[in-house]
Amino acid sequence: MSSELIPAAKPIIGDDEREAVDRVLRSGMIAQGPEVAAFEREFAEHFVQGRATVAVNSGTSGQHLGLLAAGVGAGDEVIVPSFTFAATGNSVALTGATPVFADIEPRTFTLDPESVRAAITPRTKGIMPVHLYGHPFLVDEIEEIAKEHGLAIYEDAAQAHGASWRGRPVGTIGDFAMFSLYPTKNMTSGEGGMVSCATEEIARNVRLLRNQGMETQYANEVIGFNARMTDVHAAIGRVQLTKVNGWTELRRRNAAVLNAGLASIAGVTTPFVAEDVVHVYHQYTIRVDAAERDRLRDALREEQGVGSGVYYPIPNHRLPSLAPFAPGLELPETERAAAEVLSLPVHPSLTEGDLERIVAGVSAVLRAGA
Repeated sequence: MSSELIPAAKPIIGDDEREAVDRVLRSGMIAQGPEVAAFEREFAEHFVQGRATVAVNSGTSGQHLGLLAAGVGAGDEVIVPSFTFAATGNSVALTGATPVFADIEPRTFTLDPESVRAAITPRTKGIMPVHLYGHPFLVDEIEEIAKEHGLAIYEDAAQAHGASWRGRPVGTIGDFAMFSLYPTKNMTSGEGGMVSCATEEIARNVRLLRNQGMETQYANEVIGFNARMTDVHAAIGRVQLTKVNGWTELRRRNAAVLNAGLASIAGVTTPFVAEDVVHVYHQYTIRVDAAERDRLRDALREEQGVGSGVYYPIPNHRLPSLAPFAPGLELPETERAAAEVLSLPVHPSLTEGDLERIVAGVSAVLRAGA
């Protein structure tokens, strides 16, 4: 292999971000301050139609504090997908509530409405769907179920900055929504998260919880955490906000090129996009036969110089940490997806030549195994 490896993901940090960090460092105000406040306002206007938005130190913190702020705690159950990163189930468990795992709809990889219905009990407090890979969950059906049973919706929008469901931006649907700002997300603050809140009460609760339970110094109102974002991180995020729309369009363009190139390759299922949905392609995830998936992943890297990733190889209800919440549970679509998915590079730094190499590499490896 002579060509340089095409990475599965590639954070973009440029001179603008470096200059913003230097500006904050020169100011002497490094902890949570005016940059964080400005970032919260700008993020809210950019993505969630101005809803009250609170910055925190990670997406997982945002999810955890959002649930606490919305009143989730011991004795409650929250329905979550098993096919996602463990932070979704972890955040429920950390409140003292019980994560209840439901199966996924196989085309979108998001919560299956019928599996959600089957998981509801008298203890169910809410549903926390994930907008997985940048495709929104099935909003209409999940909202209908929530309304019918008097349940809250909490959005895990960690991977879905700028996605929308039939004109509705993700982050404006649930009682709260969490966005991750980890380096490999569609935009980053270096590390961090944002919590979009449907009410000022939830927003104030998140603000209290992120800052040792106080809004006024030394006037602690509740038991809280230190989950603040720094002004250094916020400065990076503010710059990234000015670029994320362009990056999203590049992701969508790259996905279209991959769709066209992979469509004729036997054994490959390209990503589904529901009608009137904006998919922001945090990941470009194909399906291949389970017997071929790991061979394809390894051969792409070793023989073709193409990175890829499996998100997620072990369903949450099978993890040692979360399995105690789901004894004997069978989720067939989740298990099938975990064995078949492979995420190919789709990030904005890809060139036309890179895209051609990705398509050619997938074709060559699968042909060789036929």
